[in-house]
Amino acid sequence: MWVAYHSRRRLTFLDEIVQFTLVVRRCRTPSCARYRQAYRPEEEGALALPHGEFGLDVIALAGQLRYREHRSVPEIHQTLRAHGVILAERTVGHLIERYEELLALHLTDQRRLRERLRPEGGVVLALDGLQPDVGHEVLWVIRDCLTGEPLLARSLLSATEADLATLLREVQAGLPVPILGVVSDGQASIGRAVASALPGIPHQLCQFHYLREAAKLIFEADRHAKKELKKTVRGVRPLERAVEERAGPQAEVTRGYCLAVRSALTDDGRPPLCADGLKLRDRLGAIDASLGRLAEKGGCRGS
Repeated sequence: MWVAYHSRRRLTFLDEIVQFTLVVRRCRTPSCARYRQAYRPEEEGALALPHGEFGLDVIALAGQLRYREHRSVPEIHQTLRAHGVILAERTVGHLIERYEELLALHLTDQRRLRERLRPEGGVVLALDGLQPDVGHEVLWVIRDCLTGEPLLARSLLSATEADLATLLREVQAGLPVPILGVVSDGQASIGRAVASALPGIPHQLCQFHYLREAAKLIFEADRHAKKELKKTVRGVRPLERAVEERAGPQAEVTRGYCLAVRSALTDDGRPPLCADGLKLRDRLGAIDASLGRLAEKGGCRGS
């Protein structure tokens, strides 16, 4: 392999912009089957996609913000700009498309999946849909609960029984081990799809959704309690305004307590594992106890 020429490529990463000089080689042996074919450095593929202007780290962040944090395209654009990545808003859509292509390529690596799944002797499928924006396509993801390995990801315009059953059959056809069970959020179309595509295979509600349904009455009571608790601290904002222009220890302490109350009001839990109303009650109780101790000491005296 002889050096044929040098190529320059400018790539934008999350933390810097780099211009690379790439050594391109060619075979000069006429009898070689790869005669005069250009070979670029292997390391180039670990940095960016062919003909792309952005590094793989930028694509990965765009995909994470879209499908894990459900951010909109304008929000992703602002986040990337905050990292110093200069790009147009419409370019974010292209980055998301590249992310989806990379994900699909990763999921179709059957050799890797077989080596990963065989030691378990079976899989337990988890099926769920993610919709970043209302009215857009839903990204359906099927993964194995035992290994945590994603098995299929596909965007669909609808979530009918036939569509979901097709996805389940596609996954089953590519598995080297049997399906031991299916876990979902209990959506009716998912239940019918599992029954038609995987007859005889157990299908149960996700433990988190099962607990949430069981705790629905408690959740409603807790939400009402939180609403009533909020009524008792509605005078915080006028009190803050009253001490905005004041200086000294007393004003500073008052602003601190007001900030603690507002923070408690916006500090939501994750029901059913963490009840918002009980959490707010504990936070306000701690603030009240602190005020009581302050009153016993004679308040905040100026120095």
